Order: sequence, then C-alpha cells, then structure tokens
Amino acid sequence: MARILCVDDEPHVVTLKCAILEQAGHTATASTSARDAISKLQSAAFDAVVTDWRLGDGDGRGVVAAAKRQSAMPVVVVSGYVAEAFQGAEPQADLYLEKPVNPEELVTIVNELLKPGRSSVSRSE
Repeated sequence: MARILCVDDEPHVVTLKCAILEQAGHTATASTSARDAISKLQSAAFDAVVTDWRLGDGDGRGVVAAAKRQSAMPVVVVSGYVAEAFQGAEPQADLYLEKPVNPEELVTIVNELLKPGRSSVSRSE
C-alpha cells in the first residue's frame, strides 16, 4: 500500500511500529535518529512518516520539517511528550498521539491520512 518511515530512538519501539504497519499491508522503514530519518527522507520517497518527538540526537521538529519539505505527506507524531511537540512544532504534524498508542488506532489513522483528498487535522489527542 504505502511506504512509511517510522522514527523512534528506542529500537524495540520502532521495530514494533514497523511490524504493526507492515501487518496492515504497508512497507515500513525504520529509523532510530533524527539525522538518519532526515537523510532517508532526502534520499527516498515515502508516503507518510510516523515519528517520536524526543529523539536521541534531537527532536521531531527536524523530521517533521524535512517531511513537509519533501511533499504534503502526512506526518504523525507518537510521543509521551505530545504537549511539548504540539506547542513547539512548526510546521505542524498532521496528528499528535500520546504513547502508548493502540496499534489498531495507529493503522486506522495512517490509513485515513493516506486517503486522497484528505485534509490536515493538526490537533492534539
């Protein structure tokens, strides 16, 4: 279905997110740092990004900005620091979800955001 970049500095968390999205039929690529995620966004095409906010080498702001520079792809921030991410992000992600996220909810949200003609929802959950 879609190519999704999953970003989280905790290897077991990013592996789990990728597995959830792959089970839903997507192709997921893991990244464990902001620098690596930005590099992957510059060198490959993705349809969406699911990222943590606090990353070992920075925050999700750079990942969100890099994704939004590439295209109008949806970006979902999944973090334990949603209030911080929502307050400080410019450009904003399409949706902010508090960790831990329900796997079915994550898949449903990503699928909805990938639908043609969707609009940005930029809200905090």
